[in-house]
Amino acid sequence: MTDSAWKVVMDGDGLTITGDGFSLTTNSSDQGSLDTVVTELQGIVRGTYGQYCGLSRAIEVVGERWGMLVVRDLLTNPKSALELHQGLPGVPLNLLTMRIREMAFCGVLEKSGTIDEDGHEQYQLTRYGRRLEDVLLAFGRWGSAMLAEPRPEDIVTEDSLMVAMRATFLRDAAIGRSARYELRFDEIVIHVVVEDGHLEVGRGPLAGAPVIEPGHTMKDLLARVMTVDEAMASGQVHVTGGADTLASFLTMFALPYQPVPQRSLV
Repeated sequence: MTDSAWKVVMDGDGLTITGDGFSLTTNSSDQGSLDTVVTELQGIVRGTYGQYCGLSRAIEVVGERWGMLVVRDLLTNPKSALELHQGLPGVPLNLLTMRIREMAFCGVLEKSGTIDEDGHEQYQLTRYGRRLEDVLLAFGRWGSAMLAEPRPEDIVTEDSLMVAMRATFLRDAAIGRSARYELRFDEIVIHVVVEDGHLEVGRGPLAGAPVIEPGHTMKDLLARVMTVDEAMASGQVHVTGGADTLASFLTMFALPYQPVPQRSLV
């Protein structure tokens, strides 16, 4: 990105920032207050790539670290900064707050008018922000080719699994069909409801629905590199209704097959 032309001076009287056509001076010399001012400005003012291009603008807004994961987690429901942090524990809370402010300034998210159970205000995607859904789902499908064994620091969350179900849903194959499934991934339980090509994904169990516990086979099943018979024989998969239930589920959910990317040194 382009370098800032601002001049920043911090002294005993406070903080002064000057640039072409403006000068901003704080009225406090307290270090904590000055740090807050700097953080607030960083959350609003971004560098640019200097490219008059839609892709460049998009990356400036959501391509910063954690940006697309914030979008992912808000696709399922509104969340407060603390709720977002629970699903994204690897991001420092102050950086997450900065990213929220930046994305709100750019029109991607907004206050939802609701609060979490602890009284913190929640955020939701704007209409413009929700238009990122198809891009995000396609990006997730593309990235799935690089999913091998989980790394030690990797976690799986309800939101990531719920969005994965949206990304793998085969709408055309589901037209004229009605089905309900409960999916269990260790401690995480979600469910999907299919009605005539429309998909709803929710949290928790679903009474009366067949239960699918795929273990670590789900990605291979969705990518069709493992058959239903192979999965059932592995001992990792447990399904109410047996192989027929799993086979029916997989007719409506799939990942495009992609060979594992070949790494090279350049």
